[in-house]
Amino acid sequence: MGRGFLIAAPNSGSGKTTVARGLMALFARKGYCVQPFKCGPDYIDTKFHAAVCGRPSINLDTFMATPEHVLELFDSYGKDADVCVVEGMMGLFDGYDRDRGSSAEVARVLDLPVVLVVDAKSAAYSMAALIQGFVNFRKDVRISGVIFNRVGSARHFAMLQQVCDDLGVECYGYLPKKAELEQGSRYLGLDFSEKPESELLVELLEKNIRWQRLLELTNGAAAATTLPCKNEELVGHTLIARNDESFSFIYQENIDRLENVTFFDPECDVPCLDDVALLYLPGGYPEKHLDALVKAEATRRAVKEYAERGGRIIAECGGMMYLCEKIVTDEGEFPMCGVLPYSVTARKADRKLSLGYRSFTLDGQEYRGHEFHYTQFLGEVPPSVTQVFNAKGEPVPTPVIRYNNVLASYTHLYLVNRE
Repeated sequence: MGRGFLIAAPNSGSGKTTVARGLMALFARKGYCVQPFKCGPDYIDTKFHAAVCGRPSINLDTFMATPEHVLELFDSYGKDADVCVVEGMMGLFDGYDRDRGSSAEVARVLDLPVVLVVDAKSAAYSMAALIQGFVNFRKDVRISGVIFNRVGSARHFAMLQQVCDDLGVECYGYLPKKAELEQGSRYLGLDFSEKPESELLVELLEKNIRWQRLLELTNGAAAATTLPCKNEELVGHTLIARNDESFSFIYQENIDRLENVTFFDPECDVPCLDDVALLYLPGGYPEKHLDALVKAEATRRAVKEYAERGGRIIAECGGMMYLCEKIVTDEGEFPMCGVLPYSVTARKADRKLSLGYRSFTLDGQEYRGHEFHYTQFLGEVPPSVTQVFNAKGEPVPTPVIRYNNVLASYTHLYLVNRE
């Protein structure tokens, strides 16, 4: 295998997302078919990847899926691409338990070379110790070379190039320090209005990165792996709530495994639910679009009627909030579907970060996923029908709510079975 490479960094904030998206855009503009991937459970970076590449970005996660499934995903989605670009997460060796679940583990599973993005601001030959440490730390992780970020001048880069020469590590180039490349503040981690890539970024990469050399890392025949088409547990017509922001966090693999999928926008569409076998309400930021959701009263009424007559619903995070009695913000109280007899607060004073992998067993089936939110239940936390655990097997207070055929929780589920 050698159809792509993984972009990683020593730590978060080094610039790997900027470099990854920029290279994806550069390759796409050069006429290459680029298949994007994202290590870990992130459902934010994948949206920007898709905007740049024109095809869905796929999560590669060794907690939510088995290593074998991760390999199948890479082979199947990348088989018709000219180049596969995998963006890592956090630091290269940062996982949920030491390096388990890390970008390094994904690189080992896929046997991919790693391009290390190093923030060189205010440093020169000291980079030698850092780079040598990463190169030699694990011999089963192949660091093919380095890209330096936030380089101050041509002289600064010459000093960094000397580091790579002395270590015998390939230097693929650099990005200069530019205020225009710094990401602005984002609402709870995301600004959907932000342009996926900039002309300046692509121009700088084309000028200062040996991108043709990076393409040489992709040489190799694609595997013939084909994933099973559907999840046998979830058959029939599936209707998914989806729009740009309030219902937007869903793993592409979930969509591809579901049967006969159609979409609707709860802010403006009134769905016909007569022939729907599963209504999927994924997460997002409904608290930013409450006026539109309240005005769509017919939609909320249809969802409630569907739930009351026994319709099957999976509601994750923002989707679960939508099913509650109301969402409370600093501006007031906003009625939602009223399926679940709870209220959620999005008031600034009530915000509390809940973050991490989650797993639970229900009716003999194991579910895995990821939780990321600042909103909280107003008052007492609802009773849970099962115990939820984090990646280390420790219990967490996140509830799983079941009402009729509704399954709701703050966990963004990865619906592919691990067996």
